[in-house]
Amino acid sequence: MRYTTGGDLLVAVLRELGIDTVFGIVSVHNLPLVEAVDRELRFVPVRHEATAVNAADAYGRARGSIGCALTSTGTGAGNAAGSLVESLSSGTAVLHVTGQIDSAYLGSGRGFIHETKDQLAMLRAVSAYAATVTSADDAGRILREAARAALTAPGGPGSVEWPVNLQYAAQTDSGAQTARPAHPVPDPAQLSSAAALLASARRPLIWAGGGANGAGRQLAALLDATGGGLLTSNSGRGAVPEDHPRVIGNFATTDGGRALLAEADVLLTVGTHFRSNETADYGLVLPDAHIQIDIAADAPGRVYPARHALHGHAPDVLDALLPNAVAAEPGWSGRVAAVRAQVRADLHDAIGPQAAICDAIRAALPRAAVVARDVTIASSSWGNRLLEMYDPRDNVFPRGGGIGQGLGMGIGASLARPDGPTVVMAGDGGLAVHLGELLTLAQERPALTLVVFNDGGYGVLRNMQDRYGGRRSGVDLVTPDFELLARACGLPYARIGATEHAQPVLEHAIASGGPVLVEVDLAALGPMKNPFTPPVKIPTA
Repeated sequence: MRYTTGGDLLVAVLRELGIDTVFGIVSVHNLPLVEAVDRELRFVPVRHEATAVNAADAYGRARGSIGCALTSTGTGAGNAAGSLVESLSSGTAVLHVTGQIDSAYLGSGRGFIHETKDQLAMLRAVSAYAATVTSADDAGRILREAARAALTAPGGPGSVEWPVNLQYAAQTDSGAQTARPAHPVPDPAQLSSAAALLASARRPLIWAGGGANGAGRQLAALLDATGGGLLTSNSGRGAVPEDHPRVIGNFATTDGGRALLAEADVLLTVGTHFRSNETADYGLVLPDAHIQIDIAADAPGRVYPARHALHGHAPDVLDALLPNAVAAEPGWSGRVAAVRAQVRADLHDAIGPQAAICDAIRAALPRAAVVARDVTIASSSWGNRLLEMYDPRDNVFPRGGGIGQGLGMGIGASLARPDGPTVVMAGDGGLAVHLGELLTLAQERPALTLVVFNDGGYGVLRNMQDRYGGRRSGVDLVTPDFELLARACGLPYARIGATEHAQPVLEHAIASGGPVLVEVDLAALGPMKNPFTPPVKIPTA
C-alpha cells in the first residue's frame, strides 16, 4: 500500500486500532501527522504535552482499548515523559508518536532546533516500547509494533520517534499485522496445588488489582461459588460492581479489612502488585495460605510470599480454578457483608460534610459514567473508596500518584465516551499544574463537570506538616477566584459552600450536557472529623 505522507499512514493505522480522536500539540516537527489526523479524524489541541499523554491514556482506559498522543521532539517529548511514567506504572495502552529532527542530522549534536541528546534512550526509560522510524518503508511496521506492545499485558506506552523528513515522504506499507504473543500458562503442578488449596478454604478472601479488570465474570462466579469476600486495590475497583453485597473494596488497611485478613484461611490475589499506599507501607499482614495470579512473571512473591505462584492470564487461570471452589463455612458470608457495611459507614461518618458531595455525585450520575480523579484529599480519602464504581472503565485516576493529571484524563475519557457525563475531582493545587487545560475544556466542550476542592494549597502535605512538624513549608498557595477564572474561559460556574448545596448544584451541572466548573469551598463547607494524612511513614514522627 502506498501513502502520500506519513500522516496518511498514521491515520490508516489509527483506524485499524479503532482510534477516532488524537490528543497533542502541533509543531514544525509533527506537522504532516497533525494535519492528516485533523483532516481525517479528530485532533484535540491540548495546552501541554503531558496532558496529551494523560488524555490519550484515559481515552484508552474509558474504552478498554488504546489512545494516541502526538508530541514534538526535544522539549515536547520531555514534557510528555512524566505522563508516560504514569501510563507505564498503570500498564495502560498509549501510542505516543513524537517528532524528531531530520534524519540527516540525528546524533550530530550541532544544536539543530528541537534537538535533544539521545531522545530514544529517554523514551525507552519511560515506555514499554520505543523505536525510531528509519525509513519510509518501515513506519507502518514500527507503529503497529508499538501499539501491539502497548496492548500486550502488562502493557504501557509504545513510543515512536519519527524524523520530520520521513513524515513528509511517500510511504510504502505492507499492512502486515503481527500476532500478539500467546498468554503464559501456569505450571501445571502449581495450578493443581492451588486448586487443592482453594478447595480446602472455609473462610476465603479474594484481592483484585488492575490485572483483574478483564476477569469480572470469573471473579463474580468465584464469589457466588464460595460466598467469600472481595478486597480490591484502587486499580481493581469495578471489576465486580461495588454494590455487590460481598465486595468490600479498597479497604484492606482499615480495621475491618485487617480483621478479615486475620480470620481468612486462604487468600487468592489477582493482578495486584501490593503498592505501598495500599498495604500501609507493606505493614499489612496477609494469610500464609496465599495463591497469587499475575501476568508478569516476576510479580508473584515479590512483595508478599505466595504459597502458589500462578504466572498466567487472570481470566484463564480463574476459569481453571473455578471448578474447585466450594462454599464457605456458615456465617462467613454474613461476616464479610457486615465488614463491608461497617467500613463504608465509618468512612462516610469520618469525612463529615464531604459525604454529601460523595452521595450527590453518585446520585446524579448514571450507572455507567467516568469519574476521573486527581491526587487530592477528596480523592485519596473517599473518592478512591466510598464513591462506588461499577465498571473498571469508569475508574480513571493516576495510579502512579502524580498530581495534576486528573483534568487531562477527564478530558480524554469524556471524548472517548461522549454519550454520557464525566466528573473530574481535582484540588486547587493539582489543577494549577495544568491550568491551561481549562481552555481545552472550553474549546472542546465535552459533557464534563470539573469539581475543584479548594483549600488554598496542598492540603495533604499541609496536614502532614501540621501533624508532625509544626511548621508549614510550600503548602499554602495563592488560589484564583474560580468564578472569574471560569468566566474568563467561557465556562459555566457554580459553588458548593454547604452540604445542602451539593445535590442541586451537582445535579444541574451534570445534567447540563456541557462543561461546568464547580468549586467546593472547603473553608465554608467545614472540615472532616479528622484531618486526612496519607499512609506514609514519617521517621521523625
